[in-house]
Amino acid sequence: MLFRFDGREPVVEEGAYVSETAQVIGDVVIGKGSYVGHGAILRGDYGRIEIGEGTAVEEGVIVHAPPQGVNRIGTQVTIGHGAVVHGNLIGDFSVIGMGAVTSIWSEIGSWTIVAEGAIVKLKQVLPDQVVVAGNPAAIVRDVTEKDQELWNWGKKIYIDLAQKYLDVGMERIDA
Repeated sequence: MLFRFDGREPVVEEGAYVSETAQVIGDVVIGKGSYVGHGAILRGDYGRIEIGEGTAVEEGVIVHAPPQGVNRIGTQVTIGHGAVVHGNLIGDFSVIGMGAVTSIWSEIGSWTIVAEGAIVKLKQVLPDQVVVAGNPAAIVRDVTEKDQELWNWGKKIYIDLAQKYLDVGMERIDA
């Protein structure tokens, strides 16, 4: 689950849950109350990954950092199942939809929602509080209060789930 590589090793802060089936390699910091789901891969092998508090890295997500760079993922970010995150920055409270891609050196503003399957291209910079979709990702509208209410509810689910996994744990069943 946690692997030292080239003298760098992960740091998992108090109250964060990392699935035993995830792979967290090298220079990775996972903030308090965050959730790293089953099958996720976080590769801090030639760059650093910093994940803020209460962030959900859902199942099958791949996170990598730019060479000798830092991939900063903010506080209470939601990264949906199967997304690929290889950028410089995802701002606080943002949402990266299932199967979306944030390409190398991209930047996502705070409270920005990247739709499922969207492609944020190389070095693309997205502003705060917009919804983007497509390939390449383009702004389709502003984030609404209703969007924020829905995603705050979803973020709380994963914060609570991280704590439940820590409290209850998984039990292997031999067939």
